[in-house]
Amino acid sequence: MSPTVRKLARTVHIGASAGWLGAIVTYLVVAAATLISSDPDQVRGGYQVMAMLADAVLLPLALASLVTGLICSLGTAWGLLRHYWVLFKLLLNMAATVVLVLYTRSIEYAATVAAQPSWSQADRDLLRDPTHLVHATAALIVALAALVLAVYKPRGMTAYGHRKALRNRAAASTST
Repeated sequence: MSPTVRKLARTVHIGASAGWLGAIVTYLVVAAATLISSDPDQVRGGYQVMAMLADAVLLPLALASLVTGLICSLGTAWGLLRHYWVLFKLLLNMAATVVLVLYTRSIEYAATVAAQPSWSQADRDLLRDPTHLVHATAALIVALAALVLAVYKPRGMTAYGHRKALRNRAAASTST
């Protein structure tokens, strides 16, 4: 990958990842406000906002972060499977994205229930369930863990990375 393309990919990856982190914090705040509100209109609005955030912001940014992360890892010396920190970031991102894809149905269902003009006791119980707050908190922890890995890049190469480094060193010493 050329330096210009590599910088572009890294820029898009950082932007998507930072946007995803910001959207998670926003979702967390809306989920907390919705959970503690006793005003039915605020609860309805909160669930509508959460559903919209999930579909229009969280999911696209999660996918963009995943795709651009793959492009960056495959197009740089870090590689996809050479260093544990890259592998762990990939696994965290994939897990978070899969959970988000599966979880959006739950968010959309709760938004549909909240939009009804009146609620049964089962509906009220569903809308008072702290699951959305718990999932948003877990997502924030995962995103922050990925951020720490990206910044600190802890040492440690995978077995594949060691073999590749040895091959590169051997090739460099025979060519000189």
